[in-house]
Amino acid sequence: MTTTKSHTAEKIGGTSMSRSKELLDTVLIGDRSEDALYNRIIVVSAYAGVTDSLLEHKKTGEPGVYTLFAGAEGGWVWGDALNAAAERMQTHNATVFADDSARQTADRFVRERIEGVRSCMIDLARLCSFGHFQLEHHLLTVREMLCSLGEAQTAFNTVLLLNLHGVNARLIDLTGWREGVQHDLDECIRRAFADVDLSRELPIVTGYAQCTEALMRSYDRGYSEVTLSRVAVVTQASEAIIHKEFHLSSADPRIVGTGAVRVIGATNYDVADQLSNMGMEAIHPRAAKSLRQAGIPLRVRNAFEPDHEGTLIRADLAAQSAQVEIVTGLKNVFAFEFYDQDMVGVKGYDAEILEALTRHKVWILSKTSNANTITHFLKGSMKAIKRVESDLSKAYPNAEITLRKVALISAIGRNISDPTILSRAIDALAKVEIAPLGIHALVRKVDLQVIIEEADFELAVTSLHRELIETRQLAATDDLSQLNAAA
Repeated sequence: MTTTKSHTAEKIGGTSMSRSKELLDTVLIGDRSEDALYNRIIVVSAYAGVTDSLLEHKKTGEPGVYTLFAGAEGGWVWGDALNAAAERMQTHNATVFADDSARQTADRFVRERIEGVRSCMIDLARLCSFGHFQLEHHLLTVREMLCSLGEAQTAFNTVLLLNLHGVNARLIDLTGWREGVQHDLDECIRRAFADVDLSRELPIVTGYAQCTEALMRSYDRGYSEVTLSRVAVVTQASEAIIHKEFHLSSADPRIVGTGAVRVIGATNYDVADQLSNMGMEAIHPRAAKSLRQAGIPLRVRNAFEPDHEGTLIRADLAAQSAQVEIVTGLKNVFAFEFYDQDMVGVKGYDAEILEALTRHKVWILSKTSNANTITHFLKGSMKAIKRVESDLSKAYPNAEITLRKVALISAIGRNISDPTILSRAIDALAKVEIAPLGIHALVRKVDLQVIIEEADFELAVTSLHRELIETRQLAATDDLSQLNAAA
């Protein structure tokens, strides 16, 4: 890899990529010209909705090609879903390219990839009709092959679009399409960038990478951020940047109002990890770990506000004073309470509970315990959690297991050690007549968790944000005004 100065490694999310024409005026080109266009590496995600149609809908679980293939038992329903996914991908092509020739080139690329994958899946289904071959042994490979289609399309289209606008963009296809040898992720990146000249080329990289680590086994749908982090580390980028369709803000503006939220100017990776745990990802925690260890800062920017510096995340960024930076939370949380008098004094009693939750792929948000009760706060499907309940009822017939739907709100900051934060949070909820079901003021002092009834979620977020963030900032503004007046 050749470069004449430091470079950045950047990622654009799928929702933003679906607005490719607008991205030309912001992230991809904007007001850049000549040398300013280069010394950047851009990792792209699949267009919004494409991976959902190829695998399954991320939020609703509606089956896509993969889910239908895994449970088809010889049927062709997955083939119809693959046709629908291909049509969706070609619809994206039509929105990206006004030029007929370019659109046809993009459509040919999609057809080649789709038909290649279809042939592989037909051959695999035929092979697994014999007893010596079991389909479940190959499903992870099928899942990775399908998900690679979306990123390959987006990367190919972005290169084609940039070339049409005079930018020397280059496709870096990490999907392993028709490659016979696999390498680990870092080696894949090193090989792909071996002859890239960053000073004169703009590499567009697929968010999915085929490698020996099998990214989807460990990260599932978070693989593109892991690819970004390793590209940044291997190429020794000066900064990693994630472009989203929104700012990293102090709360959801749809709940507290656009006038009330504050863009987070700077924070650290501890806060990023807490956000990931709440499902409000600034970056996948494993990706954050790579950047943190390499000393590479991460910037989260709004892809459509190019003049805004966004949020800088650094490992060494401590808070100057105790303060809450973000109030966020989740609805549809299950409080899974396990009561058994036999657990008193027994070490490792919850090992089988954790094993059951892991086996059924249920996400643990938080956990509390006392002498005879362990409560896990869970995010997952009711079906999976009921399976956990059934398994544990058989293993512990004397235990009482209760399941309750709640909401979990988290007030997060680099340092929330100020003891008044807890009392102010309780007072703020009391003012709007919300009685918390539980409060976790954790020792590390980076987050304060409040368990409430689901119906109180929006009101609780608004009230906590007003008290812990908006009021504090108003007070800071008043203090500054007094200092200026005194001067």
